Amino acid sequence: MPSAWTEYDGTLTTGYSYDTPYGSAWATVTLLPFLQFTGRYVSITGISAFDTTDAEYGKGYGRYKDKVADVKLRLRDETDFFPAVSIGATDLLGTGLFKGQYVVVSKSFGQAHNLEASIGYGKNRPNGLFAGARWAPFSSPRWAVVAEYDANDYKKDFLANQTGAAQREGGPAVGIEYRWGWLGAQVARHREHFSANAYLTIPFSQREFVPKIVEPGPFQAKDAPARVSAASWQDDPRYGAALVAALVKQDFKNVRVELEGNVLKLNLTNNRISNTGRAVGRATRTALAFAPEGTRSIQVTYTRLEQPVVTYRFIDLQLLTDYLTGLANREAFLQTVSVGYSTPVDRTSNEQHGMLAALQGDGKLGLQMGEGGNLVQVSSEDREANRFKAVPKVSFFFNDPSGALRYELWTAINYDRRLAQGMYLNSDFKLDLFENVSGVTQPSNSLLPHVRTDIAEYKRGSRFKLNRLLVNKYVMLDERLYARASAGFYEEMYRGAGGQVLYLPKDSRWAADLTVDALQQRGFKGWFDKRDYSTVTALGALHYKLPYDITATARAGRFLAKDNGVRMEFKRRFASGVEIGAWYTKTSGKDITNPGSPTDPYNDKGVFLSVPLNIMLPMDSQANAGLALSPWTRDVGQMVASPGDLYDLMEQPRRDLTLYDGLGNFAERRDEQNLPAVNPPVRPLTNPWPAFRMRVEQSASTTPTLPEWAKGTILGGGAILGGALLDKPVDRFMKKHADSSAARAWDNVGKAMPVVLAGAAAGAVAFGDARAQNIGLISLESVAGAAALSVGAKHLAGRARPREERGQWGRAADRSDASFPSNHSTVAFAAVTPFAQEYDAPWLYGLAAATSLGRTAGRQHWVSDVVAGGVLGYAVGGWLWQAQRDNNRSSFAVAPGPKSVSVAWSGSY
Repeated sequence: MPSAWTEYDGTLTTGYSYDTPYGSAWATVTLLPFLQFTGRYVSITGISAFDTTDAEYGKGYGRYKDKVADVKLRLRDETDFFPAVSIGATDLLGTGLFKGQYVVVSKSFGQAHNLEASIGYGKNRPNGLFAGARWAPFSSPRWAVVAEYDANDYKKDFLANQTGAAQREGGPAVGIEYRWGWLGAQVARHREHFSANAYLTIPFSQREFVPKIVEPGPFQAKDAPARVSAASWQDDPRYGAALVAALVKQDFKNVRVELEGNVLKLNLTNNRISNTGRAVGRATRTALAFAPEGTRSIQVTYTRLEQPVVTYRFIDLQLLTDYLTGLANREAFLQTVSVGYSTPVDRTSNEQHGMLAALQGDGKLGLQMGEGGNLVQVSSEDREANRFKAVPKVSFFFNDPSGALRYELWTAINYDRRLAQGMYLNSDFKLDLFENVSGVTQPSNSLLPHVRTDIAEYKRGSRFKLNRLLVNKYVMLDERLYARASAGFYEEMYRGAGGQVLYLPKDSRWAADLTVDALQQRGFKGWFDKRDYSTVTALGALHYKLPYDITATARAGRFLAKDNGVRMEFKRRFASGVEIGAWYTKTSGKDITNPGSPTDPYNDKGVFLSVPLNIMLPMDSQANAGLALSPWTRDVGQMVASPGDLYDLMEQPRRDLTLYDGLGNFAERRDEQNLPAVNPPVRPLTNPWPAFRMRVEQSASTTPTLPEWAKGTILGGGAILGGALLDKPVDRFMKKHADSSAARAWDNVGKAMPVVLAGAAAGAVAFGDARAQNIGLISLESVAGAAALSVGAKHLAGRARPREERGQWGRAADRSDASFPSNHSTVAFAAVTPFAQEYDAPWLYGLAAATSLGRTAGRQHWVSDVVAGGVLGYAVGGWLWQAQRDNNRSSFAVAPGPKSVSVAWSGSY
């Protein structure tokens, strides 16, 4: 039975439980301090997964299995006098076999809070009143006794008579629990049987789990050669080569060194050290030891694939030395440091006066254990990041009818080579060692182009195949503007050519990119064969940072199956660097393959997890382990694997740059470890309720008077009646030209424009100045309020749509799908009215009207429906604008600072 508590923010708990007839592998994550998600993979004994006349179909799948998603929202935290209150829902998506809702309150007692009690009420599962208690004795705090009243009605479970669940009874149950560190286990006794549960708890809010006991130390000044004059440095490349060699020995790559007057400039990257400030600190310490006499300043530009990202300038080398040795504090040091985005002029010369030629060869092939998060690998890598690597890997595939679990053990062979400045050859070969994926027997029956659902055919291809072979060219077009051009074999299924442009504004809250790829589907053999399918994908992406280090990404455009739509992604990053997220797509592709249907097509969705391996390794690493789970492999809303996503490439150094002073763990001093730039605190969401209440009170205080209501009603009613006179002639015209391309295009514009206008209002809130933010917020309030009134009016009016052919005033077959008024028109006018009135832009009304009338082109609405929706949206938008435009009592602001972003409500009475 549920309680009202959630685990500590950022906690992931995963385990396995058995409670006959249900076995469940599960994982729970506290995504926000008040929001907890649970995913369960439940197997049910006593019934087979597939009921079919074909004895072979589903034979290897075993017993019935179901995927379940649960959520719990804590409405109120526990205080000294009041309990915690939560609401929750089980089995939100999918089959709904375990669907239910509940509300529960919980309270702890005693000085040590070692006694906990909960009571709640559920609908469906659990069903009715339930309760629970947990007591941990002082003498044995790892142990606890648990008791609860089970309110599940097992007789209503899926096929309960066959599974044996019908014989189970609810009622009292008792159990014992043991916790040791991250591990825990429970055993319980119900009326007629035992149950068990074992789990592992991982605190993702913790910075790291394993101390860095084998981390190489920074360069020591005692190991530096004697200093020489600037003239000698310029004349003899061996001096600069010695600095480059010392940096390469510390895992720096693409090192470029240039002495320009009395300024020592470095361009470099590091593929191992995870924090940009720490990497730059080590490079600066080394440069300081090798700098020639007379050097006045040091400039370090951190690059990714030779593209400058962040530039650090140090103008007082004595204070730099004092800070590195602990003789100066951070505040004094910051006065002599400049940290900012790089510009194209920050790139140093590629030739370097023969310095690279003076270096000895490197990059020897060898067997390595535990490097980069791999148990074992054969690899080599030189100073230019040319690398060869062979690594054993394992992949798992779930839920094919021929077998619930399929696997393949294979070796990944990678070879990457620098061809020119910013140009790289990337390759990936795959050698299958052991697999049972080729036993998959279920063919795809998707009606869309098979852009992903023929995955089993690819896995059955050649044992040795070429997965990836392409050339990538990266360029920096301007400050904070990057581009990539790619050509070759992108992945196992597609080859082609394309590119990406990324823009990073100074305001670090957001970024935008555009990706276009012309693609040809590859053949099953995995070499140079091909299939007859080709397409062009084009996706624009907007990335936006929210509190709690949440990133929201919206991708819009054309996907692999030639479907057009939007993909939304949300991810939360924790202090450890672990990222947990989810995606959802909505496109024009109609995927009716089960569980999709013609009336409710399937939309691609899923969850993903990214774990930085440095939190679990005894030395720093940039390697990540990733996992993505989707309920089904489908063709709708799919994207090609990126040859090298620019946002992913720049995201971490940009995050490090904009985090407080941008220096991170620069000097690796003990007194740095509690600095916010090294260990940043979580920035919580502010409570919007007080300000929202003030806005509601302001709006209520300016409600139109009775004469104003009468005047507005007369004008609005007259406009609607005037529109009604046009209902029949316009509909006859639209019916006659229904198949024209102009009518279809107008209809599509009418469908999309309310979303575009509401999105523009949200953009004003996110990116505008104080005035635009306030009007954008009023616009969103107007959209929400007007849409709610419109939906209510539909149910009252119940007017049939023109396409139902029931006449101008016929009754709709479904009141929820009634015609009067038009929701699209309501939202469009509600969205534009505050902006039109604030900025004296009446043309916005014309835009809303012209696009809203597109709903008549598709015979979705009568003219009077559109006019009524416009009147309603205008009335609500105008009222709220009048009430809140000079908002002296309350305001909303998003204020970016040099190293921070603040979100604030302010108000007064």
